Order: sequence, then C-alpha cells, then structure tokens
Amino acid sequence: MQTLDGSSIVVVGGGVGGLSAACHLADAGADVTVVEQNDQLGGRASVLEAEGFRFDMGPSWYLMPDVFERFFGHFDREPGDYYDLTHLDPHYRVFYKDGDRIDVTGDLERTKGQFESYEPGAGEAFERYLEQARRNYEVGMEHFVYEDRPRLRDWLDLDVARNARGLTLLGSMQGHVEEYFDHPKLQQLVQYSLVFLGGSPQNTPALYNLMSHVDFNLGVWYPEGGLGRVMDAFVELGRELGVTYETGRPVTAIEGEAATGGDAAAEGASGGFRVRTESGSIGADLVVSNADYAHTETELLAPDRRSYDEDYWESRTYAPSAFLLYLGVEGDLDELAHHTLILPTDWDPHFERIFDDPAWPADPAYYVCSPSRTDDTVAPAGHSACFVLVPIAPGLADDDSARDAFRESILADIAENAGADLRDRIVFERSFCVSDFADRYNSYDGTALGLAHTLRQTAIFRPSQRSDAVDGLYYTGSYTSPGIGVPMCLISGEHVAEKVLADYGRDRPSTSGAERRSTRAPRPESSAEPDGGR
Repeated sequence: MQTLDGSSIVVVGGGVGGLSAACHLADAGADVTVVEQNDQLGGRASVLEAEGFRFDMGPSWYLMPDVFERFFGHFDREPGDYYDLTHLDPHYRVFYKDGDRIDVTGDLERTKGQFESYEPGAGEAFERYLEQARRNYEVGMEHFVYEDRPRLRDWLDLDVARNARGLTLLGSMQGHVEEYFDHPKLQQLVQYSLVFLGGSPQNTPALYNLMSHVDFNLGVWYPEGGLGRVMDAFVELGRELGVTYETGRPVTAIEGEAATGGDAAAEGASGGFRVRTESGSIGADLVVSNADYAHTETELLAPDRRSYDEDYWESRTYAPSAFLLYLGVEGDLDELAHHTLILPTDWDPHFERIFDDPAWPADPAYYVCSPSRTDDTVAPAGHSACFVLVPIAPGLADDDSARDAFRESILADIAENAGADLRDRIVFERSFCVSDFADRYNSYDGTALGLAHTLRQTAIFRPSQRSDAVDGLYYTGSYTSPGIGVPMCLISGEHVAEKVLADYGRDRPSTSGAERRSTRAPRPESSAEPDGGR
C-alpha cells in the first residue's frame, strides 16, 4: 500500500476539488495545508449570511448522491454522519413563457404521461431515452469517470472499446435529442441540465444525456442547511484526517519544485516549494492548485514554468458566467417550487448571446431557487429566501447601470411568467455577476464554472492535472477532468491524489483492512437517517 508519510503538501484554494484532494492526501499520510484567499471555504459553493437569511452563493442542486456516498465511503463514513437529506417533490417546476407549467417528479409513469400529452409516442420515446441515459451513466461513470484515463494511450485499448460499445459518445446533445422528440419543450426538459455543464445543446457532446438519468432516476435532493452544509462536512472530515486550513490568505506566487527523484519524500526532502502569500510564505514538498487554472499559470507562476501560454487560454470555450440576485422577501413563495426553471419556448437566442454573439439576453432562460420552501432555517419567521440565476456570457461589462436594468427586467419576468411578484416585498438584496466571479474566485473572464464541456474540451482534451513544466505541481477542480460540478470536482480531487501517490508515494508495510481503519480518525456519531436517504 502506498503512503505519503513525511510529505508536506500545500493545496492552493479551498474549493470542492481542493477539499477533496486534501482529504485523500491526508488519508495517505501527508501533512496537508489548505490555503484559501477568501474568509470561508467551499470556493464557488460559498454561503452568504445576512439579516437572518442564508443563501448558497453558487451550487444549489444536490445531484448524483452516489458520488457523495462513494466519497465519504473512502474514509469509512457516509453522508448521514454529517448532514441529513430530503428528497425533493417535485424535483423542480418549469414555467414556460407561453403559460404552460410542468412539475417534474420522481414518478416516471406520470412523467411519461406528461411527455405523451405534448407529442404522441413521446412517452415510450422518453422511456427509451432514459434507458440510454442510464447506460451512459453507469458505464460512463464506472469506466470513464471514476477510472482516470489522462493520456491518449489510456483510451486506445480493448477495454475502452468493449465498454464504449453502445454508448452515445459523439455528436451534439441537440442532434441526439431530436432522434427521440420533436416538440421543443420536451427537448428542453431533457437538456436543461446542460447549464450545469456550462454548455449549450449545440456544443455539448451527446454522452451527457447521462444527466437525464441523474435527474429522473437518481432524483434531486436537498441537504439540510443547503450545499454550504456539505462544504462544512468536507472540511470537518478533513480536520478529522489531520488537514490544516488557513483562510483569508491570498497566494501571490508558487516558486520552486519537488526534490529530484520519485522517492524524494522517502528520502526526507522537504520545502522544495515556496508558496508565497500576502502574509508570508509556506514551504512544501508538493503543491496542488485548486485555484482557477488560468490564474495559477498566468499570475502565480513565472513564464518559464507554465504548461499553457496565454494564447491557449484565449482560445478556450468558457462556461457561462451568471447574473445572480440573492433576495430576502416578506411572506411565502407558494408559486415557486424549491427549484424553478423559467424558460422561453425558444431558448436558442439566449445560448447565442452566451457563446456566439456575447450580450445580455433579451428573453432569458433562468433559474430560481427557493430553499425556504423546504428549510425554514434559511430565513427569518414570516420571510422567504430565494435567489435568481441567469446564465450570461463571460466577459460582459456588468457596471451598475447594466445590472440595475437587467434586475428590473428579471423581476418583471418572474412576476409575469411565474406569478410571483417579489418587487414590493424585498427586504434584503445582493447581486453577484461577472466582475464578482473574477474578483472573488480569480476566474477567467468571470466564468462561473470554468471550461465548457465541448467535445474538444472533454476527457483528455481538458488541461492536465500534472504540470508539464514543474515537477511536483498538480491541478484539481473544474478545469481538469472529469470537469464541472460538485460531484465531478470531488472525483477530480481523488484523481489528483492518485497521481501524487503514483509519483511520490512509497510502500507502506502491509496491514489488514481492520488495522488500517483503526489508525484513522474516529468516525463521528451517526446522525438520524436522512429523510429519503439513500
């Protein structure tokens, strides 16, 4: 069994990928310090608390519960040791701007009936579509996501060919969906989750129809307290494993490299790296960066230590940024579900305003989260918390006048199309937009997510987790494989820890599983079983 005993590792950035990597590396015996520039951990999954309201600032959908179970299972724990889950019903509500409304639930027969009501034969087509999504998910996750394949030769073997047989891999999502459904509203229903991948129906590979399995079969869940509570759980687990966290400490440079030789840690070398911060430097044998990849390369490393030049970053396709409104309002929000989508009948112009002709969208597709429908701890008595998220192009100018004008149009749109007029009920308000993503997270052009999942930016076509220029420097997070989203970043942290172990680990004396578990931090007392827990 490989160990990193005696190695010191600094993780730059306390987002999901960094928190995951820290846990895996500490579990392997390393002395791990996470350095985060902001005052709280979680990266884009930060929390805004003010005047009795609590908002998830970024991710708010708890999807792919199996990935979270697998992550905690690595450490002989389970999600229920840290937070309770509620299965949402409905999963989400959709308001179309022509007056239609659909509640999507876990009742697949009901959903088939809804599809059939829009298009004869669509119920059976939905069943076939979902079966393909299930196969894509189960085979794709097992053989192409959990099993890291960072090099081209890893894809050129019989095992890949055998497992890929029958998968929907190439072509666009739009082309794939058109093989099953003609009605544009049905096409939207099975593609809305592309926003979580930072793409559009035209530029996202058909493989990602697996998200429909996530949505319709695995369900949509809510962790009590929101996604911020899940970040707290990752941090708590890290502390149990011995991770040290330093917040409010921006990194200004990464200098040095690992000591020569794959067994440097075993030889007792230390401090090959200097991680410079605004409050002094930290020595480390190895460094894992969970900061924005482009920021790390262009701002924290000297030019001769970069794996990619500025032309590379300028040529990439970036996921959208977002216009966000965090709103505390008087009264209830009965018109809205916990998750609500408000969609124009034709959303192509909105995607064009993101990827083809960047501009503020005139008729946007957007999302409203109302967690107080499920959790009365996120708002004061007699009030509701909600936030609005509109995907917009990265790099847009978002001065006060642009934000104010867009705010007015969005609040009017919610009133008109969802029947919830919030304008005279707002008692707390904060906005967050392109420039805030750039300032708070150092994100390239203010992208909210990182690199989009286009065919040319998937799997081995995403930036490498190993630096090509600096021995002992690694990367994790949404820019790397497997990509965007909390579950994918959790897996990215696991993958980078495996690479560090492969490069710098040494053999630990063999012990039984029981003996290894006895040396770990004690498992916390289990809380009550989650409502609908898996």
